[in-house]
Amino acid sequence: MELVALVKHDCPVCDQVLPALDAAGVRVLSQSEADDTAAQAARLGLRAVPELDDELALSARLDLEAVPALVLLDGEAETARVEGLHRARYAQIAERAGVHIALDGLPEMRPGCASRTREPEVAARLAARAARRAGRLRARELTVGELEDPFEALFERGVTDGLPVIPPTAERVVEMLDATSRDAQDVVGVVPPYDGEATVEKVAINAVMAGCPPEAFPVVLAAVHAACRPEFALHGVVATTHPAGPTIVVSGPLAAEIGMNAEGNCLGQGNRANLTIGRALGLVVRNVGGGRPREEDRAAHGQPGKLASCFAERTWDSPFSPLHVARGLDAEETGVTVMATEAPRIVVDQLAREPDALARSLASGLEAVAHVRQRLAWDALLVVGPEHGRVFAGAGWSRERLQEELFARTMAPARSLVRGAGGIAEGLDPAWVDDPDQAVAKFAAPDRIVVAHAGGDAGLFSMVYGSWVGGEAGSVPVTEAVSPWR
Repeated sequence: MELVALVKHDCPVCDQVLPALDAAGVRVLSQSEADDTAAQAARLGLRAVPELDDELALSARLDLEAVPALVLLDGEAETARVEGLHRARYAQIAERAGVHIALDGLPEMRPGCASRTREPEVAARLAARAARRAGRLRARELTVGELEDPFEALFERGVTDGLPVIPPTAERVVEMLDATSRDAQDVVGVVPPYDGEATVEKVAINAVMAGCPPEAFPVVLAAVHAACRPEFALHGVVATTHPAGPTIVVSGPLAAEIGMNAEGNCLGQGNRANLTIGRALGLVVRNVGGGRPREEDRAAHGQPGKLASCFAERTWDSPFSPLHVARGLDAEETGVTVMATEAPRIVVDQLAREPDALARSLASGLEAVAHVRQRLAWDALLVVGPEHGRVFAGAGWSRERLQEELFARTMAPARSLVRGAGGIAEGLDPAWVDDPDQAVAKFAAPDRIVVAHAGGDAGLFSMVYGSWVGGEAGSVPVTEAVSPWR
């Protein structure tokens, strides 16, 4: 049996008990630095300077809440402990160890001071060290020189998206990992174009760099998993010369809990969760999959959404059922829908007050996806603004009704779509057209127009995103539940 005491230099209660512990010959370890420990010993007139609890190893193993702590050890096993000052319990534990501690003159009881292991920075460092030992952290570490600016160093090493990133220290990565119940080495997905395995740890690293709040991490994991599913065709999305990138729509109760924006400027700047969830997915594609601009990513122009495109659906006053419910999830669940899209464009109609007229206006905006004469190859994401949404709500139109109406109103006669009509070279090959009056659909089916509800209260506006090539020949929108990643 060995009796050990743990103290720190700036704890008044430690000052009170140290002379008695020193006189009794109890082994004392200090959580403080060597200079502070020596100064405390000199100030108190101790016979022996306490040992140092090197890297707080014993304090961390014992998971101390407070010091002074008097601990009875049987080898590595703890058999008794007192934290703070408690004269009666000190006497009991000392007797078990065969040690006499002169406690006369000390208060009967005093609470101790917080152990240094409870300080946020120290606790984070210890947690990171423990995670490395346990195999939760396995990614190789980048060494940044003392004279290097870490932001510039990460840019020079090619791991950013062009904007500054948060340095992914082990402490920050462990904090991110603590936001999910999944094992750090679980594989979330295999990321094209070079089939890098995106473990939970690697996704966490990129989420840290993106500036993602830990509470949003399960949404990032669900988005990465969705984007890596074969039907999403991420390899094609990365490698195409089209400007498409992943757009993430988060629908369900967790969106509000993590502070996502579904209202004014929800497609723009200003909301941390929206922007960093989208950015984290982009960084995973770059750093795990190898999709670097002008190399593997062959977009001719690109667009801002390739940096980050993510928003929450406004469900509380939507005329439609939540998007995740329409796509097969339970209402209590939170869903992540990932779709390969170009940048959004606005559809303005400030006059329509009837659903039929408004549907015709929105259909005219959908006609412009890719090119008005290109048919069947493209899908669309229509984000209905709240003022437009109220028109459909008043008429009792469901999402399915709106999709069917939009599909019907994006028909056009073949004669207007053939190559050369109106002096425009783009269009259908005349050899495919038997009947010039035949109506040709813009979209392959009504459900190929994905409808969500979001935006600010002021403005009779909606937004249209065109897709990359849709269906089996291209990319299919994928919806994932977030709960498996929490």
